[in-house]
Amino acid sequence: QVQLVESGGGLVQPGDALKLTCAASGGTIYTSIMGWFRQAPGKEREFVATISWTGGSSRYADSVKERFTISRDNAKNEVYLQMNDLKPEDTAIYYCAAERGTGVLITSARNYSLWGQGTQVTVSS
Repeated sequence: QVQLVESGGGLVQPGDALKLTCAASGGTIYTSIMGWFRQAPGKEREFVATISWTGGSSRYADSVKERFTISRDNAKNEVYLQMNDLKPEDTAIYYCAAERGTGVLITSARNYSLWGQGTQVTVSS
């Protein structure tokens, strides 16, 4: 049974950067499409970024384009989210998700079957 564990969250100031890591254990994510989502207090979980199983394709929410970068290292069984120029509105719990497959990128949370527990990111001055 594959498990996903996110790390790297924390409290930062506006304009700072953070890099989140999603580590998989108990199996491989090699042939899985991976995604990052976030959920702020009182709001629904929203799509942030997704990456193909090879890492060759990715897609981002408009709110994070040009600031966030998703990447993966299949040899390490890890996926990353580099977040630059963080804003207070980026404050949320960030979740990693995986779905077996080598097809199209997935931006809907309902289409991911495996989730991590989340890591808190707080952007505040």
